[in-house]
Formats: sequence, structure tokens, C-alpha cells
Amino acid sequence: MDIWIAALLGIIEGLTEFLPVSSTAHLLIAGDILGFHPPGEVFTIVIQFGAILSVVAIYWRKFWNVLLGLKGDPAARHFAISVLVAFFPSVIAGVLLHGFIKDVLFAPAIAPYVIATTLIIGGIIILVCERIAPKPRYHDADKLPLLKCLQIGLCQVIAIIPGVSRSGATILGGELLGVERKAAAEFTFYLAVPTMLGASVFDLYQNRDIISLDAGLVIAVGFVVSFLVAWVVVKTFIGFVGRYGLKPFGWYRIAAGLGIFAVMAL
Repeated sequence: MDIWIAALLGIIEGLTEFLPVSSTAHLLIAGDILGFHPPGEVFTIVIQFGAILSVVAIYWRKFWNVLLGLKGDPAARHFAISVLVAFFPSVIAGVLLHGFIKDVLFAPAIAPYVIATTLIIGGIIILVCERIAPKPRYHDADKLPLLKCLQIGLCQVIAIIPGVSRSGATILGGELLGVERKAAAEFTFYLAVPTMLGASVFDLYQNRDIISLDAGLVIAVGFVVSFLVAWVVVKTFIGFVGRYGLKPFGWYRIAAGLGIFAVMAL
């Protein structure tokens, strides 16, 4: 039964990782509803990395060309530095706040209320900011100024709060900073790779003593399913956002948050 639940959670992760609706919130709520107790604390972070790996697979040629061009291509060096600059704030926040995040914000008695609240607040912010976002000045995700990259990275730090959404924080933050919506979404994909790779390695190391063969199989199923579903989402998301913006996700977040509060009140 855990294998089938892991597959279902992999689908949920793949669908929500790159949408501004918070994949972590959906995984926590779905896991509680299904009564799923993941092996250690690594299941969620590893299937999230499965979704992130889809970005590597889709943009592998870009990453490979950047790697080859680091020595002699200024554009390749700028791309690599820009992603690292945006990644750096999350490293600092993750190291300093890891204990607080795990022990307080993700505590079973608190997490549902935090998630419901941040879903609603985030939805309202999306609806408001989509109306007041300035006219875009930066249209190429590969050529963003380093200061803009740092600012987008600071926006990503907010996503340590359950329910905020890493992609939502960076895309919306990019828009408010004058980055065209599609470019902000694409840069979010790039930034996701070092962010989730670092989180995966860190959590795997911390839970290395409790990973058994059976637990590994459950994790592997969720990982593969998440990768495949996220592949489809990544392929279609930029086009969807370019056409419809983030407003549909804002309304969804508000409805989901209110739904969680309603269920908890029963």
C-alpha cells in the first residue's frame, strides 16, 4: 500500500513543485489524509528532487554548454554566477533556521494552520501583485543583473515557511523587480536545481542511519513518478504563465486555504 501512496504523492509533487501553490503544503496535507508515514524525513525532499531533476533533463544542453564555457565564455560565467548568487541566501537561511523550520513550523500541531494561513495570504498577494507589477525591463533569464538575481534569491528565502511556495515567491518577486514573467519562471527553474540538490543531500545525510532497502523502494517509486509528471509540467508551465499569468493560482490558493480551515473546524 505504501508503494501506491508513494506513487500518488509523486504525482502530487510533480504537479505542484513548479506551480505557485506550494508542493510541500500539498504533500503534507495529502500525507495526513492518506495516513502515510514516510521513511524518516527524506521522502518529501527526495521526491521534490525528482521533480527538480526534470529541469536538468529538459535543460541539459544549456547546463552542459555553460559547464564547457566556464573557462572562456563570459555569458556562461555570468549564467553560473547569477544562479549561485541567487542560491546563496537560501544556503544561509537553511543552515541557520533548519532546526526551527523542522521542529516548529513543521510540527504536526502547527503545520496545518501555518499552511492554510500562508496559502490564503499568498493567494491574495498574487492577485494584488499581478495588478501592480511594473512594466518588465528584463526579458532574458540568462542575462539578469547580479543584483536582480540576489534579490530573487532573497525572495526564495521566504519559501522556508510551509505553504509559501518557492516558485511562487521567486516568480512573483521577479515580476515585482521588473523581470518579465516568462523569464522569471525560467530563472526559477534554473535556481531550483542547486536549491533542491543542496536540501536533498543535507537531509539524506541527516537521515542516513534509518534508510533501509524497503524505505529506499518507496522513495524510489515517488522519485520516478515525480520526475515524469514534473517533466510534463515544466514543458507546459512557461507557456501557461505567459498566457494566463498567476491569477488562477492565486484563486486556487485562497480556496485551498479556506478548505483546510473548514476541515480543521469540523
